Amino acid sequence: MRALREVPRTVWLLACGTFVNMAVSVSFAFLFLYLTGPRGLSAAEAGLLSGAGGAGLVAGNFTGGWYGDRFGHRRVLLAAAATSGLLLAAVPALPTWALYVVLPLAQYASGAQRAANSALVAAIVPEGSRRQAFAVVRAAANGGFTLGPLLGAFAATHFSYDWLYVAEGLGTVALAVWTAQVVPARAAAPKQPTAHHEAALWPALRARPTLLVLLPAILVTDIIYRQQYSTFPVFLADHGTDTQAYGALLAINGGILLCLELPTALALRHRSPLHIVGAGLLLVGAAYGALLLGTTTPTTIAMMTLLTLGELLYKTTATAYVADQAPDHLQGRFQSLYAGASISGVVLAAPLGGALYETAPSVLWPLCAGLGATAGAAVLLSAKRTNTADRRTAEADRDSASQPVA
Repeated sequence: MRALREVPRTVWLLACGTFVNMAVSVSFAFLFLYLTGPRGLSAAEAGLLSGAGGAGLVAGNFTGGWYGDRFGHRRVLLAAAATSGLLLAAVPALPTWALYVVLPLAQYASGAQRAANSALVAAIVPEGSRRQAFAVVRAAANGGFTLGPLLGAFAATHFSYDWLYVAEGLGTVALAVWTAQVVPARAAAPKQPTAHHEAALWPALRARPTLLVLLPAILVTDIIYRQQYSTFPVFLADHGTDTQAYGALLAINGGILLCLELPTALALRHRSPLHIVGAGLLLVGAAYGALLLGTTTPTTIAMMTLLTLGELLYKTTATAYVADQAPDHLQGRFQSLYAGASISGVVLAAPLGGALYETAPSVLWPLCAGLGATAGAAVLLSAKRTNTADRRTAEADRDSASQPVA
């Protein structure tokens, strides 16, 4: 509990706002049904529009932190949340053709908001307490999203899909108002580089080679991880497992995260972050390796359990590690790089996995397992190299200190 007391009050208040916002932010889960139902689009048109929205979301994650470094993360979060909320609330009143513009813009603003939120937490919380701070915010988000689909399904079936967009829009605007109240402007003012710090992003990344390994590993892993939402349910259906069983498997994911993610982050907060991340990526690969044993109930439960344990190990820890590595004036850009990599599967997972499943279904799960193992091994190897370099530096420092002064 002492570790939780180290989390600033502002972060707890931000987490409260995140919980409420995530509880109403479920329109994306029902988007395909909305487009093919009330909007009357074909499956191909709905897929195109959904893909455009996903591309906007990824682009917003990759760029939101850049704005924050220049204008302040608080300002960017407020502007992005207000923009996204107003656009989403207007969706029911718009003609269908306008959705091709509005939905990608709304998702772009939502992605920028996500990156700004991570950078804001990193700016508020000092190094050493960031793992538990990010775990608190993720726990709130997971709690809200656990409740959200139930509320969304009730609203869609008892009222209309329009209410999903109105509720999410108003909830996102409310998040902007809440953030403006609980986060002081001075707490998130943009940092300017000093003469001793690099101003450009690429030199800063080159000076931190572990990030050049971590970020691609996270991107690859996210494409693998999100197969659970695309090819995995198709695979289950092709092997006689119904949708209800798939829903129960997703409930395992939510339940484990809610119960274990925050305690795990607290218990492991003093452990090497790269070792934890590497172990998490290995578990993601092992999860899909479990599917090579068949589609029995035990193997699918084992798959989802391993996948979720991998997620709770790597996601919070990697977010905090990137924040700890970032210079103050590049915090937003570092968080944007991580946020973009960690959500790229939204756009890439379904088309890549679907194409492979269509042409060579027996190759998909071994490939996922192999890529997960490779990503995890690469991160663990970079951790080993970093530890070796640190030891050599420490030994050189000791040898220098032991030399007699002339």
